Amino acid sequence: MSKTSIIPAGSGKPLAPFVPGSMADNILYVSGTLAFDKDNNVVHVGDAEAQTRHVLETIKAVVETAGGTMDDVTFNTIMITNWDDYPALNKVYAEYFPGEKPARYCIQCGLVKPDALVEIASIAHIG
Repeated sequence: MSKTSIIPAGSGKPLAPFVPGSMADNILYVSGTLAFDKDNNVVHVGDAEAQTRHVLETIKAVVETAGGTMDDVTFNTIMITNWDDYPALNKVYAEYFPGEKPARYCIQCGLVKPDALVEIASIAHIG
């Protein structure tokens, strides 16, 4: 098995020892993604809809860097800090996955930075 790190142009340095994406045998694993700027500061504080959009745009950049599209995403793990933000998350999520939906699960939990409201990790099959 060959493994390739996927790092979109302009990516900031991760908070921990990981890469934005890892490709093995045409399967792309996208690391848990938060609404961070290039300096790992949370953006859109208090706005779950805007944070979800930022997270999905970041995931889209990883997928596209690997040669795929969001249609190639087959599974998402979603972490949310407050169930009250679930409708806002789903509104934006539906925009990024308008057709055939990927499988997913969603849990409520604490995230690495208190102002982060949403984290999503993805798996995509490319090619």
